[in-house]
Amino acid sequence: MLFGSGYVLLAFLRADLVERLGWLSEHQLLDAVAVGQITPGPVFTTATFVGYLLGGGWGALVATLGIFLPAFGFVALSARLLPRLKASPSARAALDGINAVSLALMAVVTWHLGLAALVDPLTIGIALVSAIVLLRFPVNSAWLIAMGAGIGLVFFQG
Repeated sequence: MLFGSGYVLLAFLRADLVERLGWLSEHQLLDAVAVGQITPGPVFTTATFVGYLLGGGWGALVATLGIFLPAFGFVALSARLLPRLKASPSARAALDGINAVSLALMAVVTWHLGLAALVDPLTIGIALVSAIVLLRFPVNSAWLIAMGAGIGLVFFQG
């Protein structure tokens, strides 16, 4: 589950915490993802935020340890195996398949979160403008998140 970047974990967070257990709403998960985007290691920070939502300070601590410790252990245990895996055609083929599945998981989660987030013309407009700016200019996405939040505050508070 660590393969393919932290964004693959969003599929599992959504499936378990939103759909299966009902501990979070789609909007709370979206908020967690947004909070995570303004920090290094975005999805891992999302886990800390989700832990905080569910269990306060202790929940944040346990979620942070739970998201980081397995990765460190996995890397330590697999370091000796990696040269052999790279030399094996079967292992390389399996890793290529895992890459494809990871991309599919990220695409599905993006689709579901997009459906939950893009609910009116304003949010759709903010998303389109943000996508254009990100593709056209070398801007830090944190500025786009801050501007989107500011626009949302102006339009939804007034």
